[in-house]
Amino acid sequence: MLYQAYELQRASLAPFRLMATNALSILDLPFNPLRETKLGRAAIAALDSFEHTTRAFGKPIFGHRETEINGEMVAVHEQIVMVKPWCDLLNFRRATDRPKDRKVLMVAPMSGHFATLLRGTVEAFLPDHDVYITDWRDARQMPLLGPDFDLADYVDYLVEFIRFLGPDTHVIAVCQPSVPVMAAVALMNAGEIDAAPVSMTLIGGPIDTREGPTAVNAFAKSHDLDWFRHKVIHAVPFGNPGFMRRVYPGFLQLAGFLAMNMDKHVEAHWQMYQHLVDGDGEPLAAKRRFYDEYRSVMDMPADYYLQTIEAVFLEHSLPRGIYRHRGERVDPGAITRTAIQTIEGERDDISGIGQTKAAHTLTPNLAADRHVHYEQPGVGHYGLFNGRRFNADVAPRIKAFIRDQRI
Repeated sequence: MLYQAYELQRASLAPFRLMATNALSILDLPFNPLRETKLGRAAIAALDSFEHTTRAFGKPIFGHRETEINGEMVAVHEQIVMVKPWCDLLNFRRATDRPKDRKVLMVAPMSGHFATLLRGTVEAFLPDHDVYITDWRDARQMPLLGPDFDLADYVDYLVEFIRFLGPDTHVIAVCQPSVPVMAAVALMNAGEIDAAPVSMTLIGGPIDTREGPTAVNAFAKSHDLDWFRHKVIHAVPFGNPGFMRRVYPGFLQLAGFLAMNMDKHVEAHWQMYQHLVDGDGEPLAAKRRFYDEYRSVMDMPADYYLQTIEAVFLEHSLPRGIYRHRGERVDPGAITRTAIQTIEGERDDISGIGQTKAAHTLTPNLAADRHVHYEQPGVGHYGLFNGRRFNADVAPRIKAFIRDQRI
């Protein structure tokens, strides 16, 4: 009933949002005498803040229309190159001929946010790489009679995408997909090594959550799988294409993320209110862009979510050597072709220090010069794949690593 209660609350706020929007349209008119008064600015800021915090955010767009290559602006076209029931493989095709640019598959997390969370990651690689990304579907949009999706399907999708793109592919996994990416790469190295990717970069991923445990890990360990199954799995409410499908709702994931740093988020929203009152458009726009993306969430299929909790956080299946994919044991030690780079953030409170680096311990048969690890000072989880420090420090290291690898 929790999901239904959440939808009812959203519906009950709709008339008040409409009233706030109408009031804003009147108060913000250029000839309104109250518009530039202290009281008027405060009223506009309050109404605008209410409208924004109660808004339902849908799936954002990537919005990449052009990129700069060698000082010239080049058009970019978003193209779906493979369609799967639960995912589209997107290519950001540049209107230029650059056959020597390395092919990069970015595996976006299916962890509550849309693939557009990696908008900045994609943007950083567009000038000098042929970029593809996994665009996962929102489970609330998937009809109940359609196919289900679990962790094994996730791994199968990745293997199929890598085969489609070819053995000259470089894979980048951000956070959650690090485990299924490593599983897919291990299976390909063991069974079809000539099709395995040249390299994989794992960014802030939970390869071994026994290392550097965070509040996320502690919460998962404090509950058994039945608790998750009965407390956080809900049926999609009536009125959605996925009516009655069992999901882990995106709003619960968002609530969990917000609760981890509630003081910081409250302060950020207070600052946005102050920016509105003071007319500080630039810092307001930057914060709004972040929260527009941060609050755009998707539901996850129940089987996939529960299997991920069990394998990654409760059983630590991959580092313990007991991870199985459709009955076959996944052995990271089979990785001998695919170079590995791991990247961690000093202040990462989601995937702690050491969790991603553990990938190197699990791959003893990979040549020593094909292992690279980097810890980025002064950044948290999101700073590892977006923002100023990513563009200045992290992205250049990933590009250099990719450039140095050969089949």
